[in-house]
Amino acid sequence: MQLALFDFDHTLTTRDTYAGFLRRIATPEQLARAKWNVAPWLLAYRARLMSAASIRARVTRIGFGGRRLDDVYDAGARYAAQVLPGLIRPEMRHALKTHLQRGDTVVVVSASLDAYLQPWCRAEGLELICNRLESRAGLCTGRYDIADCGPRKVERIQAQYDLTAFDRIHAYGDSAEDKPMLALAHARWYRGRRVS
Repeated sequence: MQLALFDFDHTLTTRDTYAGFLRRIATPEQLARAKWNVAPWLLAYRARLMSAASIRARVTRIGFGGRRLDDVYDAGARYAAQVLPGLIRPEMRHALKTHLQRGDTVVVVSASLDAYLQPWCRAEGLELICNRLESRAGLCTGRYDIADCGPRKVERIQAQYDLTAFDRIHAYGDSAEDKPMLALAHARWYRGRRVS
């Protein structure tokens, strides 16, 4: 029995899907606020003064706080059906298909949201570990229901799977957040290239 772990954004996809989803569902007021708030955060991230997890937490507060959870999940289902299929890298689609045909357990491990990843993974026959929005009385709080998955991928994988039950583990990633996940694997791919 084998396990294949795939990061989603920039590994399976050609671009960031979280930002695309936010732009698609944000109100004009939220987009205007985001322009003023997010630009300095992105500069800080590029200068390595702020982590990706910090930016995600701040953007999630702005983009989802106060929204009806049902509306977010309805928009996520549309995004999964209409947008995500066109963003999957052909070579990664082939890798997914190969693992599935062999009968491997295939898991998307992502800091993106279940609102759109869950319907996409369900349609593809994949398992999922990712961020979920916290809600109260049907409204999003602007926070995750548990700590951000991005820097905790290994912890979340180990909580869900007994890694000793797998003969071989494969992992695919593209960022510093993925490196601990790649370290779990016998076969590793980083930014599309096999690494030792």
